[in-house]
Amino acid sequence: MIDDLIAPQSEHRFPCDSCGSDLRFDPGAARLICDHCGNIQAIDGDGTPVRPIAELDLKAGLSAALNAAEMQETRVTNCPNCAAQVEFDGPDHATECPFCATPVVIDTGISRQIKPRGVLPFALNEATARDAMTAWLGKLWFAPGGVQEYARKGRRMQGIYVPYWTYDADTTSSYRGERGTIYYVTRTVVRDGKRVQEQVPKVRWRSASGRVKRFFDDVLVLASTSLPKRYTDALEPWDLAALEPYAPEYLAGFRAEAYAVSLQDGFTQARAHMDRVIERDVRFDIGGDRQRVHAIETQLGNLTFKHVLLPVWLAAYKYRGKTYRFVVNGRTGRVQGERPYSAIKIAIAVVIGLIVAAVFGYMAAQQ
Repeated sequence: MIDDLIAPQSEHRFPCDSCGSDLRFDPGAARLICDHCGNIQAIDGDGTPVRPIAELDLKAGLSAALNAAEMQETRVTNCPNCAAQVEFDGPDHATECPFCATPVVIDTGISRQIKPRGVLPFALNEATARDAMTAWLGKLWFAPGGVQEYARKGRRMQGIYVPYWTYDADTTSSYRGERGTIYYVTRTVVRDGKRVQEQVPKVRWRSASGRVKRFFDDVLVLASTSLPKRYTDALEPWDLAALEPYAPEYLAGFRAEAYAVSLQDGFTQARAHMDRVIERDVRFDIGGDRQRVHAIETQLGNLTFKHVLLPVWLAAYKYRGKTYRFVVNGRTGRVQGERPYSAIKIAIAVVIGLIVAAVFGYMAAQQ
């Protein structure tokens, strides 16, 4: 069963004009297609943005003062295994977590969330994503044979839109620090009973101060907690220039996860990233051979944000009671994931290594 995790199911089910079956989004083609009769329906905008995606005021978002049209109510519960935010549509009371296949039963709570403003549509279909994953799995050393068997069976992958925040900001930073210039002095030392001269580096420090400016555009922050961040980070870069204004047609036939990282927590992460970049700018502005930064005071203006959905193909493999997940960038085919190790294969490799070493040792002893 394919549930949409962003809005009520009725908004994302598009009946075929010819046979009444559900249409699905066709990755890379900017169209809806019916798998039952082959009917094709174009999506308005045909994949070419005609207007920029509107940003939202961050202060309004943080103070819960956004326009009501920017909000939505959803029925969301946490997966008890991986903590994914699983949303239920219509009369559904139970489903399967798309991230780890754990059965999930709904609670009675209603969640009020910010609507997505942009979506990066899938460009790779499931077959292409599976080929990329199979090639990646085939390169794993000491993986259980079941992993390759899993790939060969061609089990279904889940196409999931993962939630992210993006943040924009104009920044002006005043700093105080010191610029270090390296110079050398000559000193005489005794080595092996002989007096020799050597050059010793020293640093001459001078006070430095100034101001740097930078505009941050689309600082990307993962708004999901269901996938390890190190894996989603490894799927970057994302071609955010290809973001489309959100339209439910892009979600037809796919899942979408509700965000679990709040707007405030996301901005805290974005601000930490900005601070690191600003410090690099300050060090560059100070110049010299070395730098000391004593203080940075940053003023932020024109703070905006948006909620966006990025495409990921997901597969899960169970080995000895543990679930291992593989993720594929739905645009580029970049693969990342967890992997189990086969103790038997490792033991065999060790034994073979010892035998080879023993043979070489014996041959060397005979010479």
